[in-house]
Amino acid sequence: MFEYKNIDVIKSANQFEIEGDIKSVERFGSGHINDTYCVTTNRPGGKRYLLQRVNSNIFQNVAGLMDNTNLVIDHLKRKLISLGQEPDVEKKTLTLIPTRTGELFFQDQESDCWRMFILIEDTKSYDIVGTPAQAFSGGQAFGDFQRSLSDLDATRLVEILPNFHNIDFRMSNLAAAIAEDAAGRAVEVQDVLTYIFDRKDRMRTVLKMGNEGKLPLRITHNDTKFNNVLLDMNDNVQCVIDLDTVMPGYVAYDFGDAIRTIINSAAEDEEDLSKVILNIPLYEAYSRGYLSEAKDFLTADERDSLLHGVFLLPYMQAVRFLTDYLNGDTYYKIQYPTHNLVRTNAQLKLVHELESNEQMLANILNASMSI
Repeated sequence: MFEYKNIDVIKSANQFEIEGDIKSVERFGSGHINDTYCVTTNRPGGKRYLLQRVNSNIFQNVAGLMDNTNLVIDHLKRKLISLGQEPDVEKKTLTLIPTRTGELFFQDQESDCWRMFILIEDTKSYDIVGTPAQAFSGGQAFGDFQRSLSDLDATRLVEILPNFHNIDFRMSNLAAAIAEDAAGRAVEVQDVLTYIFDRKDRMRTVLKMGNEGKLPLRITHNDTKFNNVLLDMNDNVQCVIDLDTVMPGYVAYDFGDAIRTIINSAAEDEEDLSKVILNIPLYEAYSRGYLSEAKDFLTADERDSLLHGVFLLPYMQAVRFLTDYLNGDTYYKIQYPTHNLVRTNAQLKLVHELESNEQMLANILNASMSI
């Protein structure tokens, strides 16, 4: 006997072209944005499905998001088939299940939007990169993802989160937060603001290169956490998932964001800044994995931009945390009053560590490109 809320979920699941009748619906995964359910049918040996309610508070253009997702999945499938991997298509990329009326998503009476994928069986993911081998696999996965999409016109995709990695936009928001000083906190963070503004020009490098036409607009993932890579039971790369933020961008953004989470030996909200040190073996492994797949399609300017992305992404995250702190903590969830300031300082300590080791980081990247 299902609880009433599960009956509603089943009603939504039945809007899609599934094989068999629904046997069970269970909560699935630990995602914080979309609600996900595993749908099992009574068909012996049949597929299981993932039903998701899309968070329309964050993703307000659900139709555009689903068009992006469908376009990317279709291109990846065609690429796999062209390489003779048709039997593995449903294992190596996501598969959307259309509604019974042929749509990409279903909108219920509460205006919630639902979509469905085939569940990729016998896979796993890790929240934290534990070994260089895992870091290499993560780099491989996102390098292959970008390479496979490098011949798809990025302008065909909708910018789902406008200005998401636009540092000028983030700095403008920070300036507005300083001017308004809604929480009366600006006076206490003057040293932090000085540190940020001293680096403003350097952190515009990727955007400047893009504006000057030196960087091609690519299809980027924009959420390159390691848990968005599915691995098989032997830790081999299977599939890149969570395509909600796939949109036009520069490759340095994806590379920099992946490194931001991999290279930091401390938590994002570590108060003891002495613990924020660089995990160089993981950085080297990710770089080698990424460039093993990406180096042949990247332009010389794109290769040069990668290290700038490594500096930019923790800096930009610090700007976002500090902006929220000045605004009175209205965006990020906090556990205590100075949580966003602690996060800011941890990210800026990471920037400091990166700057202090810039030549070594550059040497590792250059060596990875020549392998």
